[in-house]
Amino acid sequence: MKRVIELSKYIALLSLMIFLFSFSKKRNENRKVHKLDVEFTDETSPFLDYNTVNKLLIQSPEGLSELSKEALDLRSMEHRLQENPMVRVAEVFVSVDGSLGARVELRKPIGRIAAGGTGADYYLDADGKKMPLSTVYSARVPIITGSSKTDFSELAPLLLKIREDDFMNSSVVGLNQNTNGEVELALRKNELKVFFGKPDDIEKKFQNFKAFYKKTKQDSTLYGYEKVNLKFESQVIATKK
Repeated sequence: MKRVIELSKYIALLSLMIFLFSFSKKRNENRKVHKLDVEFTDETSPFLDYNTVNKLLIQSPEGLSELSKEALDLRSMEHRLQENPMVRVAEVFVSVDGSLGARVELRKPIGRIAAGGTGADYYLDADGKKMPLSTVYSARVPIITGSSKTDFSELAPLLLKIREDDFMNSSVVGLNQNTNGEVELALRKNELKVFFGKPDDIEKKFQNFKAFYKKTKQDSTLYGYEKVNLKFESQVIATKK
């Protein structure tokens, strides 16, 4: 008899727990979404703003306050964000208290392709992929001209190294790639032509150029040179005007 009573208590307790869980789950699913939190992992290049993300996420005419957690299709929301050409990675989630969250990583332009008569200009991003220009923000990146069969993706490692190097980043304003794949750098406020060669041995060539620049700057001979050739790893060949 005692075992029957204990079993009955256990069943009753289990039933109560199941009921409370189901009730809580149903109540939580029907809870209205009351807040939207948008986080940009990097806010230095504002190609998208809060309102744009909001419109991509909430496409209901009733607005955010009339949506229940159960009605949210997080996968579709993420897909809409990912389809935006300015977005690299997007994550959408909902918290227990009913807040809808979005964590957005925007694409990072590292160069701007001057297409000229061949089409519209576009950016080259940090992944070496084409990225459209933005109507709300213009990135200050080197201008790229010349010829490429791969949309200049082969220049991404060089552009990233330029971006990471304070001196080169402040000095280089443009790159021109010849048909043979060799690159010429254009400098800010300086007519010196810098023949970089193929985009390889990048750090060594940077060191060679910075050593040349520092030396000629110190002895006031920098502006007496017309060309500097960095193609050869072991030496810098400079041509006077």
